[in-house]
Amino acid sequence: MNSPVFLSSLAPFLKQFVQYKRALNRKYRADAEVLRLFDRYLQSRDNTGWSAIDSAVIDDFLKSRPRVSPRSYNHLLGVVRRFFAFAVMQQWIQRNPVTASPRAESGGRIPYLFDLDAAKQLLAVARCLPERSTRYRGLVYETIFALLYGLGLRVGEVVRLTLADADFTRDLLFIRETKFRKNRIVPLGPHLAQRLKRYLEERHGGNAVPELPLFSFTKRGCIHEATISQTFHTLLPKLQLRIPPGVSPPRLHDLRHSFAVATLLRWYRQGIDPNCRLIQLSTFLGHVDPNSTAVYLTITEELLHHAARRFQVRAPKGGVR
Repeated sequence: MNSPVFLSSLAPFLKQFVQYKRALNRKYRADAEVLRLFDRYLQSRDNTGWSAIDSAVIDDFLKSRPRVSPRSYNHLLGVVRRFFAFAVMQQWIQRNPVTASPRAESGGRIPYLFDLDAAKQLLAVARCLPERSTRYRGLVYETIFALLYGLGLRVGEVVRLTLADADFTRDLLFIRETKFRKNRIVPLGPHLAQRLKRYLEERHGGNAVPELPLFSFTKRGCIHEATISQTFHTLLPKLQLRIPPGVSPPRLHDLRHSFAVATLLRWYRQGIDPNCRLIQLSTFLGHVDPNSTAVYLTITEELLHHAARRFQVRAPKGGVR
């Protein structure tokens, strides 16, 4: 992966920060480009070092890179803020000079959450897909959607699975080379393990080559992610889902989102503090840190109900003071 070339007085520090981020298995391309723009800005000002950088310099840089949308502006601001926060942690400077506030974002996408009944309905209509010239079409898509919903996998992780990645001795799936170039092991529950076993027996038989893609219609390779998404959207009208006001139409990635929220709800119902388990969910989903996982934890009416009830139990009598 190519690293940006920094030329200002902060060049070695910017380079070290980018290396630190990529050591966490982040691609860090868009953010590195922001730091490259900041580096060029400092170079154009003949900046001499840390002491010359204050909030006025940061504000002037932000103005020099006009951003129309709040999201784009906040990304620009956030990258610079995080660099200087790292600089404070490394004791390169005493305080963070970034004082600008993020812009309010409106109209954020609220994902559709599949409950268990809707997920079962999706599997049922997938199972009935006509085969046409493609054998096992319904079986393949039913199993793919079951893994996406039941394990919260990314669609790219599912299409890259091989026969060797399923270990039924221990009921595990090996997920290799994921979004952050990491490998992880995902446990299969008993029902999902049985479903996957039946799929392998029917689709691949007993003489399968371990290196073969788990999900494929041809000898050329695995199913393309876009094909799975297209099939998913083709099936949606048959589900006749009721989409609440303000919620976006379902996307394939919402199956993963639904898994994360359902896990949080289950913890609430069992009386488990989600804060103590978030790192486990983050590891299961293949995230670098729990902050990435928090994006999936959409607040639903049921979540609010459980959270409010827990607060009432723990809050001191007489109200909050």
